[in-house]
Amino acid sequence: MELTWHGHSTWHVTVGDTDLLIDPFFDNPKTSLEPSDVDDPDYLLLTHAHADHIGDAGEFGDATVVATPELAGYVEDELGLDEAIAGMGMNIGGTVECGDAYVTMHRSDHTNGAQTSYEYDVGMPVGFVVSDTKPTQVSDEESETFYHAGDTALMTEMREVIGPYLEPDAVAVPIGDHFTMGPSQAAIAVDWLDADVAFPMHYDTFPPIEQDPADFEREVEATGSDAEVHALDGDETVDLTETLY
Repeated sequence: MELTWHGHSTWHVTVGDTDLLIDPFFDNPKTSLEPSDVDDPDYLLLTHAHADHIGDAGEFGDATVVATPELAGYVEDELGLDEAIAGMGMNIGGTVECGDAYVTMHRSDHTNGAQTSYEYDVGMPVGFVVSDTKPTQVSDEESETFYHAGDTALMTEMREVIGPYLEPDAVAVPIGDHFTMGPSQAAIAVDWLDADVAFPMHYDTFPPIEQDPADFEREVEATGSDAEVHALDGDETVDLTETLY
């Protein structure tokens, strides 16, 4: 599994021959790319409807949208995505097969909204667990699993459900504070998730969320977690297999 961070909460995940793009928003200072510079993904995973998470979704019209049914309908109507490709609505707790990847949706603790001239119910905000094997209660030590927490506060589901049952090897957690967790609570999340690798995201995009990722790394160490913190440069790619093994 290959993971590329394009700044903010935008991740490109490659599992086998399948490419997934999460929360496309390239108007951020960590990336030098435009949407047109990015190879078209097979799947477009959207955590919620805030503009800094779906701002460039309309640029990837050939991808299958994976989102709550409400949000899939919204991007179809408002962003011009064709009905046939916007139709993979799923919901919290579900797992769908996306090419060589399995995508499980879990809620996040955040708000949601769509700023248009119409009232939209865009569903709950979510996070995604992406794995190269279908999640079961039988642990698979050879599987690789990445958890994109979305915009979220610290929540006990990380400790009670996502960590022990979905078993993410690598996690991307927001550290910007103000709108999401800050470094301290994000570090607790990493510890609860029992991850091997932690990536900070959703920081330094706007003045209210400016952070030094070194503070996050110190907070992770303070929890006693063994997770390795990797603060990536924008557009940097890591091979999860090499990182884990």
